Amino acid sequence: MTGKPTKPGAGATRVVRTRVKKKAGLKESSRRWLERHLNDPYVQRSKADGFRSRAAYKLIEIDDKYRLLKPGMRVIDLGAAPGGWCQVAAARVKSEDAAPSVVGIDYLEMDPVPGAALLRMDFLDDAAPARLAETLGGAPDIVISDMAAPTTGHRRTDHLRTMHLCEVAADFAISVLRPGGHFLTKTFQGGTEGDLLARLKQAFRTVHHVKPPASRDESVELYLLARDFKGRDPAS
Repeated sequence: MTGKPTKPGAGATRVVRTRVKKKAGLKESSRRWLERHLNDPYVQRSKADGFRSRAAYKLIEIDDKYRLLKPGMRVIDLGAAPGGWCQVAAARVKSEDAAPSVVGIDYLEMDPVPGAALLRMDFLDDAAPARLAETLGGAPDIVISDMAAPTTGHRRTDHLRTMHLCEVAADFAISVLRPGGHFLTKTFQGGTEGDLLARLKQAFRTVHHVKPPASRDESVELYLLARDFKGRDPAS
């Protein structure tokens, strides 16, 4: 690989353009993906800013617009690895190491995140909700999820599997959020979410899709933002 600096925009991180050379055994599609990834300004900014991944900027951009994260809030981050969203959430709610108000969960191992408690377990495990509640020590003010199912290469299958995660995350959020709380989750364009939208609209005062600038234009991902939880029916 070769690289040379290019002139950055005003106030931007200095961008280094990298060219990935053709190599035996490296598919052309893989070479192009790697080159695009290395030259992604958000990837380069994440390294300069100390974030675990470019995904951190998606949460930053959404929060900058909607003001979801405030000091003192309790946060649950589903599918937290590698920890970028936990980093952003912990900083914005001013979570402290001694008493973390941010809890992240993922079956993948993560390095510690200052101000966050991390659980290494599958969110789909039956014991996960209780562990999250116990670790957080109270009802969350917001549940965030950047979960996506591992890809199979079959777009329809991948979409359905990720939508299942989205629906499970929504069920969890509705079962644990405090009244007035929020829910933010990754979803994909392509339908099959009518029932989910209807349920969220019953449970929250506002529900809509968001596509932050950090989400690549060609990506089918969207974020579903449900704000101001109405609360659970005491009779249910």
